[in-house]
Amino acid sequence: MTAATTALPPPAGKPSTTTYIRYELIRAFRNKRFMIFSLVFPLVLFFLIAGPNRNAHLGGINFATYYMAGMLGYGSMAAVLAGGARIAQERSVGWHRQIRITPLSTRTYFATKIASGYAIACLSIILLYAAGMSLGVRLSALHWLEMTGYVLVALIPFSIIGIAMGHLLPVDSMGPALGGITALFAILGGAWGPIAQHGWLNSVVQVLPSYWLVQAAHSAVTGQAWPAKAWIVIAVWTVAAVRITVRIYGRDTNRV
Repeated sequence: MTAATTALPPPAGKPSTTTYIRYELIRAFRNKRFMIFSLVFPLVLFFLIAGPNRNAHLGGINFATYYMAGMLGYGSMAAVLAGGARIAQERSVGWHRQIRITPLSTRTYFATKIASGYAIACLSIILLYAAGMSLGVRLSALHWLEMTGYVLVALIPFSIIGIAMGHLLPVDSMGPALGGITALFAILGGAWGPIAQHGWLNSVVQVLPSYWLVQAAHSAVTGQAWPAKAWIVIAVWTVAAVRITVRIYGRDTNRV
């Protein structure tokens, strides 16, 4: 299904962020490929791997809880990055040019893309929480809230990276690029288990936002607060992603 069939025209007058988010969500839920990789795939992996090992432990944490945290990072990251695919679709049919001649401001445009990605990410989080509880994951209300808060903060740079990719890559390249980047970040971040607990590789992965996205859930479970390094890494990646995205968006706009 192309963007021409999924894109919905904004209402007459000045479009509000809420209205534009609603249209974005409708488009997202009509995309079956997006639904499978952002919502269904993490759930299937969780039940296939955590189900038979629910009574085991890894890193001092119950395995079901540990793996739920990993799939939480993978699923939510895939959800916010997938916003780039919708942008690429808009660009392929000229829909982004139509949006730019409406009263919709650039700030509202970016805010809407980020908010719609977060809305889908929150749905992925809720589904994985329900899946975790079905396998015996039990946390206090405070720990659930802490986990959610840390994850939402850690997703900020990924939501911006998704926008950059959407304005940089053609629609035919977005599928492989999103799949590859999401998988690479997830693997290095430890979504499927730690790849390095000591040495230089461990130092490398700790400068990736995906590492702290996965650790966000682990920190809440263990009761240990996010270290200062986590906040610094997320902040640096966010600032860098914003600057790069603004430059890419400006270049893309000047081409139109």
